[in-house]
Amino acid sequence: MSAHDEHQIQAANDSGRTPVVFVHGLWLLPSSWDRWVEYFDQAGFAAVSLSWPDDPDTVAEANSHPEVFAGKTVGQVADHLADLIGRLDRKPAVIGHSFGGLLAQILAGRGLSAVSVAIDPAPFRGVLPLPVSALRSSAPVLSNPANRHRAVPLTFEQFRYAFANAVSEEEAKELFETFAVPAPGAPIFQAATANLNPWTEAKVDTENPDRGPLLIISGEMDHTVPWAIANASYKQQLHNPGITEITEIPSRGHALTIDSGWQEVAETALTFVRRFA
Repeated sequence: MSAHDEHQIQAANDSGRTPVVFVHGLWLLPSSWDRWVEYFDQAGFAAVSLSWPDDPDTVAEANSHPEVFAGKTVGQVADHLADLIGRLDRKPAVIGHSFGGLLAQILAGRGLSAVSVAIDPAPFRGVLPLPVSALRSSAPVLSNPANRHRAVPLTFEQFRYAFANAVSEEEAKELFETFAVPAPGAPIFQAATANLNPWTEAKVDTENPDRGPLLIISGEMDHTVPWAIANASYKQQLHNPGITEITEIPSRGHALTIDSGWQEVAETALTFVRRFA
């Protein structure tokens, strides 16, 4: 466990408040949640932004040592996060973005969260749509089979299409410089082949009655996880006896958790979490 995670978990336990765990996705770090952490702390929760295994502390460090990301798989990261959540004194709310949204659903399916919010979540086994924009967004990884074992950075143009298509060119450049880091290629391949591999790690137990309430948030203009994917995930989650809801944020792309309109998304998530946690 990193010092970052240890400090946050201890602080959450000491606070006596309900913890809210934030899980980042590919090409981002836990620091991408910093404004959300402050927002949820001010709302009375104990906010915790957990790391993936070996996450560097800063964007600069991550870009200087991309090799630390290589080889990380969905299952490895899910088990790592489950171990960290198990150190909390109270069952948390879990909020994840992109592959973090998939991980939030995996953790919920294991009965580890009191309530979950999956924002533009990556697909899992049973989610069938493959829109052209999603394929184009993942092409920087899937175009080379060797990338399965590598850490893959995005160029600005790739980041602009996959994340920042719904903001200005100026803001897109600022987001790229502030937040973008290399990412492991393996999870992209796992999600892309989930419906072909019965043993895939990119799978969710959608029927566990201990899953808890779940909200899926979709950005209307998201290229990476467009509505077709988010809605298909929602339909799979309807197999659960618990509360399952979906909402769309107008005029927003995949960067909706980090761009200048992040607070609208945070308020949507907070309103749902407050109903159940």
